Amino acid sequence: MTSPLKTVLVLCTGNSCRSQMAEVLLNHDLAGQVRALSAGTRPQPKVAENAIKALQLLDLPTDGLYPKDIDQLLDEPVDLVVTVCDNAKETCPIFPRPVPQIHLPFHDPHGEPLESFIAVRDDIRQRLTSAVKNALQLETTP
Repeated sequence: MTSPLKTVLVLCTGNSCRSQMAEVLLNHDLAGQVRALSAGTRPQPKVAENAIKALQLLDLPTDGLYPKDIDQLLDEPVDLVVTVCDNAKETCPIFPRPVPQIHLPFHDPHGEPLESFIAVRDDIRQRLTSAVKNALQLETTP
């Protein structure tokens, strides 16, 4: 019997970099267990090109990525909120029902070379995936 997917909301300020990469990585690495969404408290006009390039280097899907405002997702049934920047943690909205939250800050590579985005992508993949698994008590697949 398969259990329903857990919804994880990754929250950042601009939703143009770290939270976008986290959304794609979680959807890929925890496929079948998690449905990841991302949003920003003050979304930027578009996703950073180097964030998209860093994901594409791993052959991860980037079609349809765009910054979303947290207000659009407040009514989503979320099982876990992850803030990936200090500002988003401070301004995290109140959800209609209590939602567990974890704060896992990552370096903001915005305006830096592609190598910085790749380093942040790899850091997100290493630390965030296991933190989400632990927080949601997901089974580790062999």
